[in-house]
Amino acid sequence: MRSRLRQGVLGTITAVAVTLSPLAFTVPAAAHPGGHSGHHPGGDAVRKLVKDVSGKNVKKHLQALQAIAKANGGTRVSGTPGFDASRDYVARKLRSAGYDVTIQPFEFTFDGYVTPPVLKQNSPVAKTYTYGFFSDYVAMGDSPAGTVTGTIQPVDLVLPPGPAANTSNSGCEASDFAGFVAGNVALMQRGTCNFRVKVDNAMAAGASAAIVFNEGQAGRTEVDLNPVLGGPGVTIPSFFARFAVGQELAAAAGTTVTMNWDPIVETRTTYNVIAQSRKGDPANVVMMGAHLDSVQEGPGINDNGSGSAGILEVALQFAKTRPKNQVRFAFWGAEEFGLLGSEHYVAALTEEERAKITLYLNFDMIASPNYTFGIYDGDGDAFGTAGPPGSDVIEEDFEKFFAGRGLPFTATAFTGRSDYGAFIAAGIPAGGLFTGAEELKTAEEAAIFGGTAGVPLDPCYHSVCDTIKNINDKALDVNSDAVATLVATYAFDTGTIGTASAPATAARSGGAHGHKPADAQS
Repeated sequence: MRSRLRQGVLGTITAVAVTLSPLAFTVPAAAHPGGHSGHHPGGDAVRKLVKDVSGKNVKKHLQALQAIAKANGGTRVSGTPGFDASRDYVARKLRSAGYDVTIQPFEFTFDGYVTPPVLKQNSPVAKTYTYGFFSDYVAMGDSPAGTVTGTIQPVDLVLPPGPAANTSNSGCEASDFAGFVAGNVALMQRGTCNFRVKVDNAMAAGASAAIVFNEGQAGRTEVDLNPVLGGPGVTIPSFFARFAVGQELAAAAGTTVTMNWDPIVETRTTYNVIAQSRKGDPANVVMMGAHLDSVQEGPGINDNGSGSAGILEVALQFAKTRPKNQVRFAFWGAEEFGLLGSEHYVAALTEEERAKITLYLNFDMIASPNYTFGIYDGDGDAFGTAGPPGSDVIEEDFEKFFAGRGLPFTATAFTGRSDYGAFIAAGIPAGGLFTGAEELKTAEEAAIFGGTAGVPLDPCYHSVCDTIKNINDKALDVNSDAVATLVATYAFDTGTIGTASAPATAARSGGAHGHKPADAQS
C-alpha cells in the first residue's frame, strides 16, 4: 500500500462507558445484525457466503503468492515475472470459477533497481542494513549508480541531537570538510540546508559516497520522507538513513562500509485483472478491488497479498450464487508506483460505464500483525473529508458488521492514497478496510485491540520481511468475513446507495510510489 497519513478514529463509543483521551474508539457490547437495510432478500446468501469463506482458505492463496515470490527473486513487483505469475494465478482461479476475466495491460515507468541495494557495515562489526522507506535507508532521488567500500568520516555532527529540529548544519558549509580524507564516505546529518548542498560539498571534498541520516528529534528519526537531490549532476552514490543507523556508523572511528546502488528507470507493461459475474443486472455493478503488486523490496504478503487473497476467496465462493446485481472483482497492478492500475482503469471507462458502478470497496492490508480494525471514514465525521454520497452508508455497514461480532473498530482517513482514490474522484461511493502500516500503535489502541504499543501496526511494511509470517490470522479471518458480508449484501440489495453525480472532494496526498511528499530541504 502507498504510504498514508496517521490513522484516526471514530469520535464516539457505544454501549461501553469508556472514554479514551485524546483518541476514542467504537467498542460494541452486544451483537446486532449487519447489513445497511436490515433484512434483505439476500440474507440467506450473506450468511452462507460468510460461512463458506474461511480464513484457512484465504491463507492458502497467501501461501501461493509467497511461493510465487520465492521463485521470482523474492518480489511480486509490477513489471517483473513475480507479478505476472501472480496475475496468472488469480486469473486462472477466477476463470475456473466461471467469471468473465479480462486482463487489462498498460504501460508505466518502472523506477527501481537491477541488483539489490546494499548498505553494510564491514568493521568494527559486520552488519547489513535493510533497504526501504520505514526501514533503515533508501537511495536519494537522483543518486547515480555506484559501488563503494570506504571509511566513514563524520562531518560536523550534533550527537546527541539538539532539542529542536534543524539544530544541525552538518555539511552545509565547505569549511565543515576541513581535513576530510579524499575517498572516505561522508556521514552527514539532516538539518538546516537541503540535501543537495550537503552532497555537493561532499563531492567537492573528494568523498567517494555520501550518507545523510535523520536528525534525531521526535518525528525526525526514521526514513519517512522522499529525499531528493534536485536533479542531475551528483556523481557519488548518496543514501538517506534513519537516525539510529547514522548514530551507529558514527560511534567508532575507522568504521568501514560498503554501499551499492544500481537503479533502473524504464517503460514496462503490467496488468489489471478484472473478473465479472455472468449473472446480475449489468446496469447496477457492485465493484471491489485490491492491489496485487508488492514493492520490489519484498513479497508483499500483507501489502497487499492479504487484500488480494481475501477478495479472491470471496469471489470463488460467491460464484455459486445468483446475484441481483452484477459483481466485479479487480486486482490492480502498479499500485506501489502511484495507484497506476486503478487510475488507468477508471480513466478508460466511458461516462456510461462509470455510471453503472454503484459503489467500490477497497481492501488494502487487511491482516497487519499488530492490527487495528480500520474502516474508511465515509461520512467524514472523524477526519472532515467524506467520500461521495453513499460512502457514509458503506462505512455504517462495516461498523454494523464489527458490532455484530462484538469487535472494536476505528476510522481511517479517506486521503486518496489507495486504489479507491480514482473512484471517489469520479464520484463513485466507496469504502473499505485497513489494518495499518507504518503507524506506531498507541497505548489506547493496544488497550482496545490488543497487540503492542509503540510498535508499527505492520513492522514489515514495504520490507523484505513482509512474508507469510507477517500475517495476523485473526485479522485475516475477520476481515475476509467482513468482505463477504458486504459483497453479498450489496449484490442482492444496494438499498439507498447510489452513484453520485458530483465529483468527490476527498483530499489526495502526494508523493510518488506511495511515499510522503518529496523533501529536498533539510
